Amino acid sequence: MTQTLAGGFAALELHPAVLTAIAAVGYEEPSPIQSQSIPVILAGHDMIGQAQTGTGKTAAFALPLLSRLDPARREPQILILTPTRELALQVAAAFERYSCEMGGVKVVAVYGGAPMGPQLKALRQGAQIIVATPGRLCDHLRRDEKLLGSVAHLVLDEADEMLKLGFMEDIEFIFEALPESRQTVLFSATLPASIRAIAERNLKSPKHVKIAAKTQTVERIEQAHLMVHADQKPVSVLRLLEVEQFDALIAFVRTKQATLDMAELLERHGYRASALNGDMPQAQRERVIEALKDGSLDIVVATDVAARGLDVPRITHVLNIDMPYDPESYVHRIGRTGRAGRTGRALLLVTPRERRMLQVIERVTGQKVGEIRLPDAETVLEARLQRLANSLRPLLEGADEARGSVCRELCQRLDCTPELLAAALLARQTQGQALDLEGVRREQPLTPAAARERSERPERGERTERSGEPRTRRPLEPLTEGRVRCRTALGKRDGVAAKNLLGAIINEGQLAREAIGRIQVRETFSLIELPEEGLERLLGRLKETRVAGKALRLRRYHED
Repeated sequence: MTQTLAGGFAALELHPAVLTAIAAVGYEEPSPIQSQSIPVILAGHDMIGQAQTGTGKTAAFALPLLSRLDPARREPQILILTPTRELALQVAAAFERYSCEMGGVKVVAVYGGAPMGPQLKALRQGAQIIVATPGRLCDHLRRDEKLLGSVAHLVLDEADEMLKLGFMEDIEFIFEALPESRQTVLFSATLPASIRAIAERNLKSPKHVKIAAKTQTVERIEQAHLMVHADQKPVSVLRLLEVEQFDALIAFVRTKQATLDMAELLERHGYRASALNGDMPQAQRERVIEALKDGSLDIVVATDVAARGLDVPRITHVLNIDMPYDPESYVHRIGRTGRAGRTGRALLLVTPRERRMLQVIERVTGQKVGEIRLPDAETVLEARLQRLANSLRPLLEGADEARGSVCRELCQRLDCTPELLAAALLARQTQGQALDLEGVRREQPLTPAAARERSERPERGERTERSGEPRTRRPLEPLTEGRVRCRTALGKRDGVAAKNLLGAIINEGQLAREAIGRIQVRETFSLIELPEEGLERLLGRLKETRVAGKALRLRRYHED
């Protein structure tokens, strides 16, 4: 690894502690966006980076900025702005991974929907790196206008998405609170006029880096995802393994402890499984891989680092129990199957908060990851009976000659019929596993639909159209002359606010603010007043627009 790094990341003159951390993560060669951006950022230049999610851009700004960080200064030095809390958490986790060898570096994720207390405490204790969504950061700035006075480096990550979500005013407010002497880096998949205007106002002689995203294809691998709640993962894994016909399987989790916990769970349920993680001695890791190759093991539960370079022809399935940190890791993971021209199957467990990352994976790979349902009781029972029959079929031939006399002797001693004896032996063989429909149903976890319903359930005391209150239709106000009313299926339950819709229409529809009338956001849909003249052209421009990670799909609204 040292030699690889010497010709790869080490040549970029990163901090030695950062190099040690990325070596532990398993990175070998910098991606194009990293090799071009890191020298520019290390040199202190402002920069505009045009790159899609999944090209490695988080490391492209995190690694050089950490190399310029002073851990001894207990005050904010680096600020990363992201459009969503999910991305904020991902970026914060990346900074923690890359800074783990530096010592004294603290990272705080600042986002809405979480208590402000722990965030304030982390800021007061001298976190040097703030990863924030614009709205919540503005809340903190209103409490402490000098919060960002020591920030030397600013990154706007996915700037185009931030504008689509209506954060323009918040971003301008944040710029005013930052020192003039800062370094500013802007990453955006696209560069519309609004992004270029921000760059002209706030960046100083920026360098430009543009990377064309390569579509990563995995045609030989059948992909599917299952929506689950986080606490339903263990039982969902057990259900999937019962119906999937695999030869050998590798399951991916994020932490070393999770490899041990999941492997132990699978062993308790009769699977030949073992953990594979970076804490295991190399000799033990090699024994696990050899056991998987020769058939003494059927399942390995691994972290990304431990599984790098793993090539076992027996692997027919990859099960992503935990969502990977980025699309490139996903492609690497599922590439453990379908090798050398063979086919494979890859399954991905997705929690409600991870829907956005699923969309990113689909965009980067250029393939749809279809949704499957958790196997129902009938399917599980059929799989169990078929598996039992398959295991017994080879034993039938010659069984009467070899064991017939013992069977008759036992029936005589126990004063029972052969059928009753067979049932007792089956109970012992299957260790109490349910082999009837009612028994299997009692074992069933929540279905994906039930999990989604639970995740979308309103908080206590919240009044919604789903809370049992009688639905009353609110009258619509009269339209202003020259405007029409349009409808989108996005509403409050999708995390959409009026400013999100307004920002998306202004930026993507190239429409002036005064041309847009009232915006009414309701629980399951929203109504927007738009100019009647040129409406079809406007809707055409908005055809591919997404708000809060979901398709806008505006349509003209006809009131009944």
